[in-house]
Amino acid sequence: MSNKNLANALRFLSIDDVNKANSGHPGMPMGMADVVSVLFNEFLKFNPQNPQWHDRDRFILSAGHGSMILYSALYLSGYNDITIDDLKNFRQLHSKCAGHPEYGELAGIETTTGPLGQGIANAVGMALSEKLLKARFGEKIFNHKIYALVGDGCLMEGISQESLSLAGHWQLNNLVVIWDNNSISIDGKTSVATSEDMHLRFKALGFDIIAIDGHNFEQIRQAFASAQNSSKPILIDCKTTIGFGSPSKAGSEKCHGSPLGDEEANKTRQNLQWNYPPFEIPHEILKTWQEASNRCLSQYQNSIRELEKLDKTQQELFKLIIHKTLPQDFEQKISDFRTEILKTKPDQATRKSSQQVLEIFTKNLPQMLGGSADLTESVLTKTSTTRAISASNFDGRYIHYGVREHAMGAIMNGLALHGNFIPYAGTFLVFADYVKPAIRLSALMRQQVLYILTHDSIGLGEDGPTHQPIEHLAMLRSIPNLNVYRPADAEETLICYNQALKTTSTPSALVFSRQSLPYIEKETTNIECGAYIVKNSSNPQAIIIASGSELHIAIEAHKILLEKNIPTRVISAPCLELFDQQPNHYKKQLLARDNTDMVYCAIEAGVEQGWHKIIGDNGIFVGMKSFGASAKAEDLFNFFKINSKTVVESIISKLNKNLAS
Repeated sequence: MSNKNLANALRFLSIDDVNKANSGHPGMPMGMADVVSVLFNEFLKFNPQNPQWHDRDRFILSAGHGSMILYSALYLSGYNDITIDDLKNFRQLHSKCAGHPEYGELAGIETTTGPLGQGIANAVGMALSEKLLKARFGEKIFNHKIYALVGDGCLMEGISQESLSLAGHWQLNNLVVIWDNNSISIDGKTSVATSEDMHLRFKALGFDIIAIDGHNFEQIRQAFASAQNSSKPILIDCKTTIGFGSPSKAGSEKCHGSPLGDEEANKTRQNLQWNYPPFEIPHEILKTWQEASNRCLSQYQNSIRELEKLDKTQQELFKLIIHKTLPQDFEQKISDFRTEILKTKPDQATRKSSQQVLEIFTKNLPQMLGGSADLTESVLTKTSTTRAISASNFDGRYIHYGVREHAMGAIMNGLALHGNFIPYAGTFLVFADYVKPAIRLSALMRQQVLYILTHDSIGLGEDGPTHQPIEHLAMLRSIPNLNVYRPADAEETLICYNQALKTTSTPSALVFSRQSLPYIEKETTNIECGAYIVKNSSNPQAIIIASGSELHIAIEAHKILLEKNIPTRVISAPCLELFDQQPNHYKKQLLARDNTDMVYCAIEAGVEQGWHKIIGDNGIFVGMKSFGASAKAEDLFNFFKINSKTVVESIISKLNKNLAS
């Protein structure tokens, strides 16, 4: 079977699908069909009959707009969960073949891509994961490549520089970056926006570079063969023509994001001598594609046998990492530590409490990988059992990401997707802006990634408004399927971490204070519900809800109001998302919804957005309405009137107004 026919099968399925949907990006699949057909038919290590094979190569389509090249390749390769009808349903409601690849829709989709640059960072995380797993189990169990197909847009995005810099620093020679170098973007020729020498850039990053004609099958084959035994990460520069074969649109942005149309598609068929109607693949061509993975069967069978040979200790480790199981005595260790907290009642910053919890977690959970964005001594994410990872040591479990928050989040997604590690890493809450695209994708892909975000309010003090997060809690809480935890003391911190560990299909943002906070004596302790009563009174007239460092302000206000014969209930709300998942009767009882005259007051050193669901339009919010300032924490809280005096005066004023009306 000729390479040309195998590639054209891929090319024309992509053309026909985009035409049928009247929507999509045919240009990249047409241009990269030659490269991808050689990769899938001759080099990629995979098994469609067991798509989750632990030692399969990963193919990451970072240029996710070209999704039809992936869907077509999966169909042709014989994956059981995709049919020709699925291809024909491209970009339609509930289709497995969405506009951009979505993780979980098809077995061969390794990650959700579309936001350019995220995919290449995911690939770096997967390549790192493979190295970590190989160091733990040996190359007979893990020994595979990560292939990332990237476009000019992926490489323009800043996240690519951050992630590729780490790939070179770690010498990830299992990473093969396949660059679709077609010099076209939506605006036209890439020369309107960039003129960098990509070879010099990748060389400076520590990559080996192979430049080829992306339509020359022999050069493609030689490039992939050379990449198999490299000592460095590889860039394969594939000089291609976007929309290859189209008489009128090849080499132009006109085929980047628009269907060819029936007339141009027919002309392309004539031009490339593809004499078959839409969606028809001749039997011999389809058979060749479907049998391509047979060359991997012996490798597959050997890897399964080697897995069975692992000793009992390593088999248990494999279960812990790959299947995210927990040790049988883990819950007891959590209980013991909670008892210790209740005994010692520590007054300390919740970032310090976080470090103490992480010490227990990392000691008992080998699947946890830590890190920070050059803030280890501030965010306190390193523990005594997490040695640093380096190019010469992949036995470690701590990642120094450097000042690279963009890449850090996306690399953690890659780690979680590849080997089911539970990655966590820290930065300041204000820099959640940099991590946000990756957090959003963690939530979209339902990955268990832990984002440690410290210095959570104006309470960080003298660093001033550039470092004081104001709108960030509201931003994080607006992301579906993300649990945002803001504990008030060591006990809440422990329980929040334990809940994050139990929610295996939800990422977590764990938000901690820089400043020391008092231990809170609690009248009820069902912290797991996300909100619970800390202080109560008979027949309360007001309910004060607070999170994190503002909880002690609520308790001070409660005491003053009681002295004024105003019974008050104080609710701690460390996780509004968990609270929202509770039964209606719990929420109704906690908030005393039967009392229509109840005064509600929320306290949080952030913006009000999001609190109306609890306090209502007539509720009181004590928080921030502007950016912060540079000063000591206690001075800032008083200056911005986030204190018990404001709470008490506001509640009394509200009660008096209610009486007057």
